[in-house]
Amino acid sequence: MKLKRFLLRYYPPGIILEYELRDKTREMKEIDLLHLTPDADVDVIVNQIVFEEPLISESKKPHLRRSLYKLIEKLESNEASDFFLFKILRAHILPLTNCAFNKSGDKFITGSYDRTCKVWNTITGDELLTLEGHRNVVYAIAFNNPYGDKVITGSFDKTCKLWSAETGQLYHTFRGHATEIVCLSFNPHGTMIATGSMDNTARLWDVEAGECLHTLLGHTAEIVSLDFDTHGQRIITGSFDNTVKVWDVRNGRCIHTLNGHQGEISSCQFNYASDLCISGSIDRTCKVWDVQSGTCIHTLRGHNDEILDVSFNATGSKLVTASADGNSRVYNTMTGACHAILTGHEGEISKVAFNPQGSRILTASSDKSARIWETETGDCLQVLEGHTDEIFSCAFNYEGDTIITGSKDNTCRIW
Repeated sequence: MKLKRFLLRYYPPGIILEYELRDKTREMKEIDLLHLTPDADVDVIVNQIVFEEPLISESKKPHLRRSLYKLIEKLESNEASDFFLFKILRAHILPLTNCAFNKSGDKFITGSYDRTCKVWNTITGDELLTLEGHRNVVYAIAFNNPYGDKVITGSFDKTCKLWSAETGQLYHTFRGHATEIVCLSFNPHGTMIATGSMDNTARLWDVEAGECLHTLLGHTAEIVSLDFDTHGQRIITGSFDNTVKVWDVRNGRCIHTLNGHQGEISSCQFNYASDLCISGSIDRTCKVWDVQSGTCIHTLRGHNDEILDVSFNATGSKLVTASADGNSRVYNTMTGACHAILTGHEGEISKVAFNPQGSRILTASSDKSARIWETETGDCLQVLEGHTDEIFSCAFNYEGDTIITGSKDNTCRIW
């Protein structure tokens, strides 16, 4: 085995080793550096990696050291900068349902009650494509990140469509659900699609063949949230039956049912290491689960109204909850301790997200504003004002220097 090159993964921090085997084929190996911080002792980390990783020889230490400093530089970037309104896009005639970035953030997509999905250029604000063909509301949308060359749309017309993000060509229409599709996702490799529906099932589809691989049966109420793990081997589904289920993607079998919530699930997510997942519920709690054993590690309390969204930071060390009580709470994943409460919104918070660096949190609220918060202190750094109706969608791009907000006022704003 011969090391050919180092590749950097910024969020969460890691180094990818590309190496050559005897038969000249190339393989990749990832070294996760989830605990890397700006004040880390780089030499200690370098020595540890060289000691543990046979592919990296002593002679590669200077290169490795430079790579680590680059990763740290990224973690420190965007610390001081304020966001300003860059563009207002009157996206659709009828209300928006969702918006999402591609990985680089140079394109984003919007779904709408007008039965279309539109692809936009972030920098110019130009509409690049209108994806037409659904017979009802386009509710759930996603890019196949990190590639960004395909888009999926899930609709109230019971179908999911797969499109080219470059040409707008329709590749496949996935039929099989009995009722509306309300959540969907590509797997990390972009080879499989998952859809969740009001018909109590989720389905896994093959991107190339356009066929249904598995139907995930077992929930007794609608599925409103789903998430693939980092390697695409398992998927979790959150349902109005008060449970989250963990499934094996290869055979469509249910591995665990995560029981314990007293109300409907609103949101669920894996951490980066994929050994834990979180679920937010109408019962006002968020639970942290051990995926391997299916047991609940923490029940995070403190909200006095339903939890509408939950999210891990890029490394999985922290999580944030958004609630109808108008507050967000930041917790330490390992200890379950609440270390900041984000107070200031005057209406429910429906969406919450960390920036890639983990230093900032973005919240979207029915009070027509989005806010940016300091993760450590819980201080509000900025209020993004201007929308004239509630904001239900918000996202950072991969670099964390651009924000998109989607509102019931039919506009998208780029900040």
